Amino acid sequence: MSKTTETAGASKPIRPRTAARVAAVQALFQAELAGVPAESVIAEFLRYRLREMPAAEAWHEGCVPMADARLFQRIVQEALSRLPELDGKIKPWLPADWPWHRLDPVLRALLRAAAAELAMADGPPVKVVINEYLDVAHGFFQGDEPGLANAVLERVARSLRPDEILPHPIEK
Repeated sequence: MSKTTETAGASKPIRPRTAARVAAVQALFQAELAGVPAESVIAEFLRYRLREMPAAEAWHEGCVPMADARLFQRIVQEALSRLPELDGKIKPWLPADWPWHRLDPVLRALLRAAAAELAMADGPPVKVVINEYLDVAHGFFQGDEPGLANAVLERVARSLRPDEILPHPIEK
């Protein structure tokens, strides 16, 4: 029997790296709202939220089962240690009707986590990072937020990893 998670009403297999990204978004959200340092939020998640239990029960208890703890820790540390720099890479690409201070805090956390991974020189390919965070965005949002995340992350990726991205047709 394979382990699955209920995300946006659909049953999907749990992938440890995707679960780590979900947990990283949650941890960055918590760090922003509570104003706690990276070490504290990472320790809390490692101790209480990234634990083994049946998937359906875990998600309802606020846990993230099957998460790759090392990837989770790396994303959160990278994001919080480079917060001003990463925010500076994200903000210019937001549309005027989606200003930074009015973004849902979960969306801010998602953009920060993705930007942190994109900033990792040895991180996964750009397409993988963007696709993974779009999956995460669809788990949290049902409106226009995933589309916004996609557009912003493509532009952030162009600025952080220009060698991996084909030029945008408008930029030719």
